Amino acid sequence: MTLPIVRQALYLEVADRLRGMIHARSLRNGEWIDELRLAGEMGISRTPLREALKVLATEGLVRLEPRRGCFVNELSAQDLEDIFPLMAMLEGRCAFEAARKATDAQLAELEPLHAALAGHAKAGRIDAYYKTNYLIHEAVQALAGNQWLSDMVGNLRKVLSLSRHRSLSRPGRIDQSCAEHLAIFEALKAHDSDAAQAL
Repeated sequence: MTLPIVRQALYLEVADRLRGMIHARSLRNGEWIDELRLAGEMGISRTPLREALKVLATEGLVRLEPRRGCFVNELSAQDLEDIFPLMAMLEGRCAFEAARKATDAQLAELEPLHAALAGHAKAGRIDAYYKTNYLIHEAVQALAGNQWLSDMVGNLRKVLSLSRHRSLSRPGRIDQSCAEHLAIFEALKAHDSDAAQAL
């Protein structure tokens, strides 16, 4: 028996739209979220918008302040110092497991992404670099084949997306990031789990 396709709940669609607006910077870090305006622009009532904001609050993208409203989150330098070591541990484990489990054919499928990443780095295309970088991370997570690990990394990556432009626009950072990715990719292709994790 085939089950019917159930339409996604409206508040989840609204959460996706808001997430996209935050990533595109049409809702900026620290900005107060005008619920009436957004509900009007989206042609919805405030109820699904508020439910969507609760979802984004659990992801760390917005914060709800009593009697003040909702604001797009901002990450402090301390937040980044707390989060980056966790990301390094988790993504290191993703690389470790991917190096052990991935076939040569699966890894060969990542070649075009790494070539594109290098091209974006050379041209200084930060937005395109970030999107390609995201696809590479998603692919390595998939190759690791550990859903618990993937969920944890995905949740932290949502929060870190609030600061992505800040880090990649520092002088030399995009080139350094690209070199790091290419070194990890070499370790993956060599099926060197320890090196992939360390890098």
